[in-house]
Amino acid sequence: MLHILPETAGDIMVLQATGKLTTADYQDTFLPLLEEKVATHGGVRCLIYLDHDFKGLEVGAMWEDTKLGLQHNRDFIRLAVVGDGAWLDWALKLGALFIKGETKHFTENQFLQALHWIDAGD
Repeated sequence: MLHILPETAGDIMVLQATGKLTTADYQDTFLPLLEEKVATHGGVRCLIYLDHDFKGLEVGAMWEDTKLGLQHNRDFIRLAVVGDGAWLDWALKLGALFIKGETKHFTENQFLQALHWIDAGD
């Protein structure tokens, strides 16, 4: 499941991923928010927090993730992935492959640093 966190404002998107992400998470939550932010601000700064209960993506969600990366690769100014474990490597490799902006990972206890990082720079 994907949750929009209260730190989301302006060109900043802050999301928490828990359990398994589904196609609906992309189509009903991530994509509408991304398209609204891009239409308003021209690009986004995104932080995705993979919480301790994050289990990965369902097959349909993997396809949605790939499509999103291909269609919106130039829309990300910065992408921070926050969390611990094996999913971090996967998320960062995928981000670096599809995202033209900067990508960086942070551990869970560096959440605030990640938030400051996406907000800094151009």
